[in-house]
Amino acid sequence: MTLTLFPIRLFFAAFMMLLAWPFAFIASMGSAEKELEKPLSWWRKVVDVLLKVIMRTMWLAGGFHWINVKGRQALPTEAAILTLAPHSSYFDAIPVTMTMASIVMKAESKDIPVWGTLIKYIRPVFVSRSDQDSRRKTVEEIKRRAQSNGKWPQIMIFPEGTCTNRSCLITFKPGAFIPGVPVQPVILRYPNKLDTITWTWQGPGALEILWLTLCQFHNFVEIEFLPVYVPSEEERKNPSLYANNVRRIMAKALGVSVTDYTFEDCQLALAEGQLRLPSNTSLLEFAKLVRSLGLKPEKLEKELDVYSENAKKMKGKRVSLKEFAEYLEVPVSNTLGNMFALFDEKEDGLIDLREYVTALSVVCRPSKTLQTVQLAFKMYQSEAGALREEDLTCILKTAMGVSGLNVSNLFKAIDNSERGKITYDDFHKFAEMYPNFAEEYLYPDQIDTESCLETPAPPAPNGFCTDFSPEMIGDRRNRLQKKLN
Repeated sequence: MTLTLFPIRLFFAAFMMLLAWPFAFIASMGSAEKELEKPLSWWRKVVDVLLKVIMRTMWLAGGFHWINVKGRQALPTEAAILTLAPHSSYFDAIPVTMTMASIVMKAESKDIPVWGTLIKYIRPVFVSRSDQDSRRKTVEEIKRRAQSNGKWPQIMIFPEGTCTNRSCLITFKPGAFIPGVPVQPVILRYPNKLDTITWTWQGPGALEILWLTLCQFHNFVEIEFLPVYVPSEEERKNPSLYANNVRRIMAKALGVSVTDYTFEDCQLALAEGQLRLPSNTSLLEFAKLVRSLGLKPEKLEKELDVYSENAKKMKGKRVSLKEFAEYLEVPVSNTLGNMFALFDEKEDGLIDLREYVTALSVVCRPSKTLQTVQLAFKMYQSEAGALREEDLTCILKTAMGVSGLNVSNLFKAIDNSERGKITYDDFHKFAEMYPNFAEEYLYPDQIDTESCLETPAPPAPNGFCTDFSPEMIGDRRNRLQKKLN
């Protein structure tokens, strides 16, 4: 197929995209925002039909001969927002081109040659990474369009926020549900015998996925429009509740489970670093509690130095739950109590703030191992700039979110002069000389090291590691009670 079908399909798919470009370009010229809110003129309706035909022909050239559509797409006045799941591939663009609905896209996408013009034609909501206030503006724009009583095209949103392998539905982001308007859930299925569609954390890259899919003689896809979901008054006031209820309905229609893990959890579990998190880490539970408190890791990263300085001033003095709440500037709650319990290894109602800051640093920047260790050294080291074996043990236990960890061999290897203490420079030099020090000195016979990235068998289906499968959640929650039990 690589020598015969693949080049023909690639040529025709590229040709159809280039054919669509001039129509999209002309229709997008000079289209002011107010004009977009008016009913489409006759010639724009013609362009809409032409583009739909051209894009359908492009998918046909790619092997998507039949697109099985179930249910009825609601009118914009019935449901201004379409929520699609599961999101597992860039082939999920098929329903977008079929409906010409608006989508939420990165602002950089509009600068892509040809594709950027096609994207601009469907009037997307652009998100700018360089604008720190972009998320708020995006939500406000979605809300404005959703409440326009059908003046704007429908908005298609993938509420998972990332690609998964369709084995479960992860936590939905609340953006689509904040406006509090009715939404229509839409579910996607790719019932192919050979899965060449899924493009997630692990497995083939984007180009390999394209190659394998174009080599497959026929690609099946099903799009099902579920009944419009009208939120209750309680759901309008609580977007997270609204999102969870819609997710539950979609999961039931798909016949899959739901999991409370999020996009950020995947980033944490699969982060590349010298201290890759083991499968029994409590840091996933900690990260979830951080977000539940309304604390955002992306913002907290800027405050890490302030947190560490305040913790350092405590000089190891342990604090109560009330003092911990004051330190975080949040009220005492069950969620805070659960977080507190993760660090209350002695069960005496007191914790060391330095452990919290170390764990927070890992959650905020999971791939930057040495920065976390350096931050922890500053908090634990003596005035001479050194720390003892028990301090290093506490740092690494906290940074990995586990209990039974033996650091003696690692400490002795770093402290080759047998002073009984080490500095961060000593640790850094050792880490540079032995980049795999964790596997050699910490993991063997110490803890369960089946990392999400390195589980060789059974292979995870092109995405989430096996630790994220829904049936394991109950077992994980039983194990993740305290960090240092």
